[in-house]
Amino acid sequence: MTTTRIEPRPLAPADGGTWSADPYSHALRTGRGPLFLRRADGWLLLLEVERWCADADAVDLEVVRRCEGAVLDVGCGPGRLVAALAARGRPVLGIDVSEAAVTRTLGLGGQALQRSVFEPLPAEGRWGTALLMDGNVGIGGDPGALLTRMSQLLSPGGLLIVETVPDPNLDERVQVHVTDTRGAAGSPFPWARLGTRSLLRHARRSGWRTVDRWTTGGRSFVALRSHTPNVPTAR
Repeated sequence: MTTTRIEPRPLAPADGGTWSADPYSHALRTGRGPLFLRRADGWLLLLEVERWCADADAVDLEVVRRCEGAVLDVGCGPGRLVAALAARGRPVLGIDVSEAAVTRTLGLGGQALQRSVFEPLPAEGRWGTALLMDGNVGIGGDPGALLTRMSQLLSPGGLLIVETVPDPNLDERVQVHVTDTRGAAGSPFPWARLGTRSLLRHARRSGWRTVDRWTTGGRSFVALRSHTPNVPTAR
């Protein structure tokens, strides 16, 4: 697959250059942090670069085991889940706005495109599973818009697996930028952080059905099903 950029559709505010500039690109190329998300008030969230750049761990492999059909990994980062799914024979595509992330995923033998989730994507409406891992439910800073977009990408009744933050009630929409200990900083962008209860509230409003939730290895996940249209009964 190519990594050609295309113009976004007016679906929702795209995630733009969120992760596309240094120091994020530098961290992915080296496979090392420390790297942080920084709010305007100075609050820092440590990003787990080393884990993202390593092989899929046992917690990741539980997510891999639950996937159905062809898988779309939204915000695939350096590609550990794409590689794990491909190694098990699962059709999978990663998308990420970061050129460094896509390059690293391709280097692992996975398929990936440099693209925003809010841009046109291959096989829209036909994916069996979509993933929002590592906090990627925050993409675009508007969970409702992102969940609506995910329902457009999945097949009817398709599976969405979302990783949430440990605080179940957290529902935060903020402007952040990526920074490192050298003082390098990327451009500000909107982001969201959701705990499980908050995610479920947004999911219900967007027409999703909850099928499972679990916590393992200090990480929390929710599995949702997209709306399945009613099929007329034959007369």
